[in-house]
Amino acid sequence: MENLPEYHQHEEFRNRSVKLQEIRDLNIDPYPPTFVPSATAEQITTQFAEAPVGHSEDAAAGSTPSFKIAGRLVLFRAMGKNAFGHIQDEAGKLQVMFNKELTQVVGLDSPEWNSMKFIEKKIDLGDILGLEGHLFRTQKGELTLFVKTLTLLCKTLLPLPDKHSGLVDKGVRYRKRWLDLISNQEVLQQFQMRSKILELIRSYFKKHQFLEVETPVLQNVYGGAQAQPFTTHLNALHQDMFLRISLEIPLKKLLVGGFSRVYEIGKVFRNEGIDRTHNPEFTELEAYSAYWDYTDMMTFTENLFANIAVELFGSTKITLQGDQNSHEIDLKTPWIRMSMKESIKTYGQIDVDTLNDEQIRSILTEKAHMPTEEVKKLSRGLLIAALFEEFAESHLIQPHHIIDHPIETTPLCKLHRDPALRKEKFVERFETFILGAEFCNSYTELNDPVLQRQLLVEQAQKKLAGDEEACPLDEEFIESICQGMPPAGGLGIGVDRLVMLFLRAQSIRDVLLFPLMKLEEG
Repeated sequence: MENLPEYHQHEEFRNRSVKLQEIRDLNIDPYPPTFVPSATAEQITTQFAEAPVGHSEDAAAGSTPSFKIAGRLVLFRAMGKNAFGHIQDEAGKLQVMFNKELTQVVGLDSPEWNSMKFIEKKIDLGDILGLEGHLFRTQKGELTLFVKTLTLLCKTLLPLPDKHSGLVDKGVRYRKRWLDLISNQEVLQQFQMRSKILELIRSYFKKHQFLEVETPVLQNVYGGAQAQPFTTHLNALHQDMFLRISLEIPLKKLLVGGFSRVYEIGKVFRNEGIDRTHNPEFTELEAYSAYWDYTDMMTFTENLFANIAVELFGSTKITLQGDQNSHEIDLKTPWIRMSMKESIKTYGQIDVDTLNDEQIRSILTEKAHMPTEEVKKLSRGLLIAALFEEFAESHLIQPHHIIDHPIETTPLCKLHRDPALRKEKFVERFETFILGAEFCNSYTELNDPVLQRQLLVEQAQKKLAGDEEACPLDEEFIESICQGMPPAGGLGIGVDRLVMLFLRAQSIRDVLLFPLMKLEEG
């Protein structure tokens, strides 16, 4: 016997399934192929916000503006010869009125059923309806559609969440996002806003002569970041493949090929933990411009953020909720620029240049409580990076570009042009922080094939030694830059975190339509 899913046992499912068959028995198609609305609820309410439209008698006579709308029935109450309801579409809600004498159900032709009886007995909350009629205002002034014809567009077999208690369980909201969107109109508007932000990003890049490109998600060799990949198998070629962890390597190959400014917005995949700001599948933006460096990218990045804020809110100021307190963030340019060592000195009161490696290790074990064995393995550059993470990062509330990082933090960045920093093996890299969280990573890109191969060989050796986040050696990438990559600036932005900023979201799951969730039992 077939194992039926749990929802088949739902009493409402059984009741509505009976109604569905009864509707079919009346020769009404409960799932017709098309219905074309003439306007949305929002367009109607905006157009007639102040305009007179007449009373119900005028609508009944057909002398008021007529419209076709479609949407989900989310409220229904019968009142004698009339019944009132709310139709909800993507843009909003509109009140509708069904009349016992004048409303007709399309396809209903039975002496035993009049239209109002059919609506009251066979139509349920959640059903999707196509309605055509005339506008009027009730005595209380509410704009309402007097329904002349009703077309059943989709008979639903399961109920919506209770309209009073709503859908409050976050796990259910994330897992069953369709219900979240139906129940919480503000959530639907949030995701519309996400789409608007992506539109603004693309417009900004187009304005600056960047070409949007697409590169493969499946790769023979992964690279461009320090992360553990997802592995799959390509049957056609009998070989293992990897889901990309970064967009970087193929975009740099395009610079070699002759493109001067390219960018991509796409999904990347990292087999890592899940928390408030991390999802193993996320959207990344990477951009590369020939003949720019990391200072050009700093200006470009802060102007991008400021431009989005002004377009969305008319101001560069945004009020955001942090871990404990709310903060007013001002994205007005220029942003604070501070070296990693300066930030440690300013916010952690630790002067790296006066300390040897053992003294730094003592600080990390005694004050930051990092495990001694872990700290012992760190080189000086990684010790400095650890000091930054422990003592400076959380203080970066207003926008900061943290510049000039140790070379150990990345194998793909150019050594610093300043002789003193070059001697210390610091690179021309910046990360952007707002509200203590990283939003952006950027380099003056390394285009020296000899040094690049040396650094990637070191990465490959770390991988062989057991570092799961180190990348394998990509000889094809080295070959490409042997044939000449122009000096360039590169930029990577986590799009989901950027959207979190502008939507004031507390969790990355609030800005992903379908965040990764553990499979439910059964």
